[in-house]
Amino acid sequence: MNNYLIILNYIGAGGLNSGWLLMIAIAIISMIVQWRFRSKFKEYAEIPLTSGLSGAEVAERMLRDHGISNVQVMSVEGQLTDHYNPENRTVNLSPDVYHSRSVAAAAVAAHECGHAVQHAQSYSWLSFRSAMVPIVQTASTMVQWTLMIGVMLLFFSNSPTVLFIGVVALGVVTAFSFVTLPVEFDASRRALAWLDNNYNVMQTKQEHAEAKDALWWAAMTYVVAALSSLATLLYYLQLLNSRRD
Repeated sequence: MNNYLIILNYIGAGGLNSGWLLMIAIAIISMIVQWRFRSKFKEYAEIPLTSGLSGAEVAERMLRDHGISNVQVMSVEGQLTDHYNPENRTVNLSPDVYHSRSVAAAAVAAHECGHAVQHAQSYSWLSFRSAMVPIVQTASTMVQWTLMIGVMLLFFSNSPTVLFIGVVALGVVTAFSFVTLPVEFDASRRALAWLDNNYNVMQTKQEHAEAKDALWWAAMTYVVAALSSLATLLYYLQLLNSRRD
């Protein structure tokens, strides 16, 4: 969601208030966390892995060690575009991860394979998250225009219907962002456990500590995104209730 659009809505809805200030604070924290994550990734991307394995090779080893033979490791365009696709069972790694032989590449590759392991073992939170995807896709397309139009209708015609629809859609998106948290943290946990038990991949304690640090900052980006969505939801709920009163 466009934070600038949200802030404009806040100002138009009632000027400087606690909800607006909270959103500003979370937006600043989000920028700091995103900057920190990117700087950490860049730092660890310049540290060569002692084992000399590439991100793709790390991914293939982790899948093999978990007995997963029906998942393909692929290279996809872009930067920080790494993800696991449960529909076609592919671990998709950006070129900076797929080809790189760095600590950062190993950490990211193992994390994405953590999702593949979740899928193979029917991890409940991943199954729940996957089931939510079609609903969330619809809700996401509705959120911006329903909130914007809903606020205008609420103030000019005192009609809360459209804003109510927007709040419900935003609630779905917010719920999805919180369901994502245990999925991401568990994938990192699985990745680090596997890396810790495979001396042939990460051969020093320092490498493991650096991988853990990189994945922790990556997880924090999901945390601030969830909090940002929650703060926005609470604001619009308050706005909706105040106009009804």
